[in-house]
Amino acid sequence: MNGSKPIDFNADLGEGMPGEAGLFAAGITSANVACGGHAGDEAAMRMACRLARASGVAVGAHPGYADRASFGRSPVFLSLNGLKDLLEGQLAALAGAAAAEGVRLAHLKPHGALYHFLNNDASAARVCVEAARTFISGPLVLFGPPDGALRDAAWSAGLCFVAEGFIDRGYRADGTLIPRGEPGALIAEESVAIAQSLRLARSGAVRTLCVHGDGPAAARLLAAVRAALVADGFNFSTPGC
Repeated sequence: MNGSKPIDFNADLGEGMPGEAGLFAAGITSANVACGGHAGDEAAMRMACRLARASGVAVGAHPGYADRASFGRSPVFLSLNGLKDLLEGQLAALAGAAAAEGVRLAHLKPHGALYHFLNNDASAARVCVEAARTFISGPLVLFGPPDGALRDAAWSAGLCFVAEGFIDRGYRADGTLIPRGEPGALIAEESVAIAQSLRLARSGAVRTLCVHGDGPAAARLLAAVRAALVADGFNFSTPGC
């Protein structure tokens, strides 16, 4: 049993999907709110912020490629200046929505293909960190994979970095995610999600576990994983440094 470390549950929200309120009821402690790029709009942002405030859940920015046709999950070429404009535009939109709901932005977690691109490009990761520092006041936390450019950029800037694992995505043997569309990429079975989440949490390699808000089984998987981690001695809180 491992009761020495708390762990965070985060979910990608504000994407206009049904059932988002159920993820708050299932016990998330951090909400990554879409910024109107890959999905969502001002109304969806404000609703997610309102639910988070009522639930005492930390709110973070979840910017992605402005490619709604692929839900931000296909690569899009951008120059560094183009990336800066994309991030700053989306962060400004969410910052305004959050302020209107009386919520402070606490963290940033990129979405989809942008998440993977930033984690593999040091220059782009630095652009992301600088954009975040412009629009997120106070202590800033960056979520990302345990290793890579996002972690390095956060550490170089003196920011808090929180390594992330996934409840509902399959992993390859080398620790990378199985690409969507390949067998095993998506997890829908509670037993598989529980076993993977226990392994990740016990390893100490991650400090937050993500469930995708657009997944039809998201709330069910989260509730099952949370119950299993409680039984294993874990407790839950928003991550910090």
